[in-house]
Amino acid sequence: MKGSGSGGMGDLSGLLKQAHKVQEQLAEIQAKLGETEVEGVSGDGLVRAVFTGGLELRRLHIDPKAIDPKDPSILEDLVMVAVRQGLKKAQELAKKEMGRLTGGLNLPGLF
Repeated sequence: MKGSGSGGMGDLSGLLKQAHKVQEQLAEIQAKLGETEVEGVSGDGLVRAVFTGGLELRRLHIDPKAIDPKDPSILEDLVMVAVRQGLKKAQELAKKEMGRLTGGLNLPGLF
């Protein structure tokens, strides 16, 4: 059993290197997601919600044609649809990119 302790230290060193590499890859993916944009659209393009892959709402465009002062609920619905669609696309993009890092494992808290 001599020398069994030194093998453990080597394993720990390798594990730490691997963890550092994964951390670097995660930072790269998060940076890429922060720059990548996806768009949710409703009302044949009257409302557009642009999200980053990091789940940040970057822009919201509302065409003046979508605004009916007599019925604001129509605009509310159009905004909700566009935002939900854009957020769903952003989440799917994040999940896909993180899946490359985790090998398809679903790790809670990553996205």
